[in-house]
Amino acid sequence: MVKGTTSMGGFTKKKVHIRCRRCGKNSLHKRHHQCASCGFPEAKRRKYSWIKWYT
Repeated sequence: MVKGTTSMGGFTKKKVHIRCRRCGKNSLHKRHHQCASCGFPEAKRRKYSWIKWYT
């Protein structure tokens, strides 16, 4: 019997994130229904000063 990472192989086949309607990235969590990139469906966009691609 194998323990560890190899026994977790069934978790890798499912899609966790789908395409976001607002930002278009593949960051919308299916179960949580919140975008990891822009924060959709929140009214304010997700933005932090330490994220470099805003500047």
